[in-house]
Amino acid sequence: MAEPLITDIQRYSIHDGDGIRTTVFFKGCPLRCAWCHNPETQRFTAEILYNAEKCSGCLRCTAACPEGGFDLLSGQFVSEHCISCGKCAEACLNGARELSGKYVPPAELVRQLVRDLPFYEESGGGVTLSGGEVLAQDPGYVMEVLRRLYEQGIRVNIDTCGQVPEEVLLQALPFTDTFLYDLKLAGAEEHRRYTGADNRRILSNLRAIGKAGARIRIRIPLIDPVNTSEQETAAMIEALAGIQGILSIDLIKYHDTGSGKYARLGRAYGSGMETPGEETLHRIARQFEEAGYRVSMGG
Repeated sequence: MAEPLITDIQRYSIHDGDGIRTTVFFKGCPLRCAWCHNPETQRFTAEILYNAEKCSGCLRCTAACPEGGFDLLSGQFVSEHCISCGKCAEACLNGARELSGKYVPPAELVRQLVRDLPFYEESGGGVTLSGGEVLAQDPGYVMEVLRRLYEQGIRVNIDTCGQVPEEVLLQALPFTDTFLYDLKLAGAEEHRRYTGADNRRILSNLRAIGKAGARIRIRIPLIDPVNTSEQETAAMIEALAGIQGILSIDLIKYHDTGSGKYARLGRAYGSGMETPGEETLHRIARQFEEAGYRVSMGG
């Protein structure tokens, strides 16, 4: 398995669990959600993002590229064999090119995360491992990071889509404070339509970690009209029935703030997706509350 790559380490995060947290974004995910706001974390390999608005046409990137330079009009590589070495990004004076994905050894990663220990202790926070999908990375790497953080007394949340081997989830469980577990759609075929895979493994894994004693916060991204109907909410409630360990349902409003990244990656962004209105949001929250769940509303 390839070395895990990290796209970002985001400090002072307040949306990925309790307290002040440092969130690590790993590169690579088994799903392809139509609304993904971190498309640079989808592929497991390093990539170059290009921002045409920052490009001055100085040709430093062309001179630095070992694979033949670029077409300045389109902003695309002339060569189809880019190795994402990052030399063009290093040469760029304006930040028009950015390398997404860097290997950080487990000990070095933990050393960086421990620097924020006073903030974790003061606020009741910790580290959140996210992505992409952290549990789709090399299990040996992930377990080493988890053990090192555990030994430092740092509480860890794992943000997961659940489309990973069950044994990896169970292996991570003793070192994980809370799983932030995504639920996107209740129906298997609709889930496949919008994410590229059905949700049978996701729901099976959710039941398995709940039975094993996990603390779970269900995170539901709400995208109108994909999963905001009254019928879909009822189906989600039915899918969650009887699953142990669920602390809350976190409803997250869709936003398109990551749409600009698609053009920088040379990809097209999906259409027809909207942020649900307040009336719809309150109705969904009420449905979950009436089913006995504690509900929070995120941005």
